[in-house]
Amino acid sequence: MSQWGIADLPLHEGHVPEYLLRRMKHLGSLIARYIVDVYGPSELLKKLSDPLWFQAFNNIIGMDWDSSGSTTIVHYVLKNTFPPSSLRDFGLAVLGGKGRDALGVKQEALLLDRVLDARSIVDTSRFSARLDSIALQDGYTLYIHGLYVSEKGGVLVVQQGMNVEERVARRYHIYMVKPGVFNVKSDPHSGVASHRVNPALNLLDEESDYTRRAIVEILESTPTGSLVEQVHVVNRLLKELPSLESYVHGGSIHDKDTVRNRVAKCPIYYRPVRDVNRIEVVAERIKKLAPREFSELLLIPGLGPESLRAIALVTDLIYGYTPSFRDPTTHPMDPFLYAYAHGGKDGVPYRVKPREIDKTIEFFTGVLNDLKTGSREKEILLRNLAKFVGRVKKGI
Repeated sequence: MSQWGIADLPLHEGHVPEYLLRRMKHLGSLIARYIVDVYGPSELLKKLSDPLWFQAFNNIIGMDWDSSGSTTIVHYVLKNTFPPSSLRDFGLAVLGGKGRDALGVKQEALLLDRVLDARSIVDTSRFSARLDSIALQDGYTLYIHGLYVSEKGGVLVVQQGMNVEERVARRYHIYMVKPGVFNVKSDPHSGVASHRVNPALNLLDEESDYTRRAIVEILESTPTGSLVEQVHVVNRLLKELPSLESYVHGGSIHDKDTVRNRVAKCPIYYRPVRDVNRIEVVAERIKKLAPREFSELLLIPGLGPESLRAIALVTDLIYGYTPSFRDPTTHPMDPFLYAYAHGGKDGVPYRVKPREIDKTIEFFTGVLNDLKTGSREKEILLRNLAKFVGRVKKGI
């Protein structure tokens, strides 16, 4: 079982002031620890796998409701609460992060090795990154990559990509109950939230099933030289140049209007391949490693977005297996409601109120202390409040 989700967020300037960051860390830690203590670490992972819940958590601790920085702050808060060395103590550990921290997953995973298989964690990290940068090509470049690891084996991957031209960031959630077990045979998106919807090369969509299988079969059966020739044919088509066959048979075997219509459907995908020599090197390596499944293909070293796109174009324009261009958005989800809890640092819906955060911190501190002493009064209050909120959201 896997859960997937995506959220788009505009880029915000500025930083979180120290007085607010300190309270965010404290309150975020208390809420997360309460969920782990009462419901278990797997429940916190399941909640964080929902982009709406993740954003609501961000709002509750005082961050702006729509800021791209929410991913960084939430990850920072939770990593401070559950560092890699805390797996034995809390049953949960947080790895990776933004920029250089994302590259530290492999070393941090070694700290989990006595409890969990570090290799499967690293493989899950690598596979997830390739899913959202190679198999799904939507114009966003990953710059945040974090893992939330449960002692029972579940792994949540939260990563964020940036579209510099549009100045928006998109966050990806991948929750795997069994790390190291990879499957892209069916549509992996069960919940997607996004403010922007644009066509993308989506080889994770159900409609790309035939394309995925065809890509693997073509790579297996087509000599490398022939595949490179086909890439050149594709380039001529996309540049609207006469096909080589036209010089022999007279006339073009492809309709220019048809090619133009294809380009209009997904410009990010239907564009010429720039480095054909690179495709030849990658194709030769794929031949030697002989992947049997699309998931195995994604893990081959050297296979990047350009190489897979080139192979997909050959599979599409030469063999007729057109992939899905569906942006993996199912419906917009706006967590703005939760921003009213304490406000936001940028003043929306009102300027954040530190004293109100302090009151909430005091309440949750009491809840955790009561749990340790066996008192359930405040816990029951929280459960009843959660039920009430649920009824309000449903309009009951």
